[in-house]
Amino acid sequence: MSLLVAGSTFSQEITVSGTYPKTDFIPPLDLSPSLAGSFGEIRGGHFHSGLDYRTNQREGYPVYAVADGFVSRLRVQVGGFGNALYIGHSNGYTTVYAHLQRFSPRIARIVKDYQYRKQSFDVDFPLLPIEIPVKKGEIIAWSGNTGGSAGPHLHFEIRDSRTEETINPQLFGLEVPDRIKPTIEGLYMYRLNGLPFNENTTKQYFRLSGSNGNYRLDQSPVINFSGEVGFGIITYDLQPAGNKNGVYSIELKMDSTTIFLSALERFAFSNSRAVNSHIDYPTLLTSGRTIQKSFIEPGNPLSIYKTAVNRGIINTRDNNIHNMQYIVKDAKGNTSTISFRIKYNPGSVIANTEKQGVKKFLYNQVNEYSSGQMKVVLPKGVLYSDINLYYDRSPRRKGTYSEIHKLHTRLIPLHSNYDLWIKPDSSLPANLYNKAVIVDTRGASHGGVFDSGFIKGRPRVFGEFYIALDTIAPVIRPVNITDDKQMAGISRISFRISDNLSGIRSFTGTIDGQWVLMEYDPRNGSLWHAFEDTLPKGKHHFQLLVTDMMMNSRTYNATFYR
Repeated sequence: MSLLVAGSTFSQEITVSGTYPKTDFIPPLDLSPSLAGSFGEIRGGHFHSGLDYRTNQREGYPVYAVADGFVSRLRVQVGGFGNALYIGHSNGYTTVYAHLQRFSPRIARIVKDYQYRKQSFDVDFPLLPIEIPVKKGEIIAWSGNTGGSAGPHLHFEIRDSRTEETINPQLFGLEVPDRIKPTIEGLYMYRLNGLPFNENTTKQYFRLSGSNGNYRLDQSPVINFSGEVGFGIITYDLQPAGNKNGVYSIELKMDSTTIFLSALERFAFSNSRAVNSHIDYPTLLTSGRTIQKSFIEPGNPLSIYKTAVNRGIINTRDNNIHNMQYIVKDAKGNTSTISFRIKYNPGSVIANTEKQGVKKFLYNQVNEYSSGQMKVVLPKGVLYSDINLYYDRSPRRKGTYSEIHKLHTRLIPLHSNYDLWIKPDSSLPANLYNKAVIVDTRGASHGGVFDSGFIKGRPRVFGEFYIALDTIAPVIRPVNITDDKQMAGISRISFRISDNLSGIRSFTGTIDGQWVLMEYDPRNGSLWHAFEDTLPKGKHHFQLLVTDMMMNSRTYNATFYR
């Protein structure tokens, strides 16, 4: 079905599959709405799950409950959403508010009590409807920059309470002024010819000109092709503030019939990583260009595709010239188009080169391969398309404990983790098996446990892997505390922590043997404890224990005075 979305002086239709209430929710901020990020925008390895409201590059704006309801979940997270709260509403939806600077006092008390009870900074817990009821327009928090935020803003979501799918908030009548039509920057044709899409798929670029919703090809009045082809475009939605956000829908028509339509109405979090299949992932990694494909790989689980004739793949062999048209819309219905023509020409042959591998891996089944020194198992659903797995190895580097195992190519995206076993060479002492970790040549750690003579890891990428040792404890750098320091008038103890390889697993602080809350910002390694008002004056002993993923630990001790 279509939904009529009305702006102040225009109206356009956008595609939706359901009906959403338009008057139930008020805006979560008392600011003129401006978006730093749109729903479904393509981010690194996922679709953006909500709206990012600008907050004038500042923290501390009141955040309001958008409707009556109850706080259903509270979360404090290292990275990710940072400080976040969830409100359940009687209309069947849940609203989410993330990267918050701080919660309202009554909510903050419950969070801190829970952190002390669990003795953990990271907490994530549900609440009963009777515990924290809220009213529409009530201040529930203040906007911030916590977690994985790249700058002050409010991340806001609306979710289906039953399915937990996230839904585009602009479908609920939350107005964001926007009269700017999407920009279309480039058109691509992919020569598929019956082969799976991969980094070797030949593509042709067609330069465009035009503006204000009307685009055209600079050259090639008729695009010739033979065999199976698919198309893709580079497009974005320019916001009034000047930033480039994602578009809402992309439609491709052939002779006035829709053969492909994607619409970012809603999606499941479990499938968000499939954004890497929605785009031309090899091109993103090699050139930084984000091309949205208008054909679908067979293992792509996304539900954003409303129409897909033959998965968007064109295989016409007649002598007719066919009229093609892209229609791109934002969530306000602002529309841009580009029209072009194509014609089958048996002489227009550009053959793909399919690299031979050691084994055919199929997207719809469990796949295994072993070389004796390496074993890999990919569960069903990890691949988006079939691949010819290629594998090679090279001599080990100094300071490592296995050969380098070259497993396929990082240019092929994977939907989830797989199991990888690498056999260590004889130079790895048995007493250090529990410190061995699988590392790739880009420096990323993929975990490590000893398993029947092998080190086993759980990568989520292909690449070049080897075994290294992590025996080095994390580094603790005190920022404002030294032994026997007078800290009266100082509000908190601060540190910087880091780890050389496997990453920080945990941190624990105590004062006079009692657990205290340590807060952590992984973006810069900052770790701190804000003194409680109940801490008495006098001499105190502080201890900090930091542990990495391979259980290497370092302890810092200091006496201080209040």
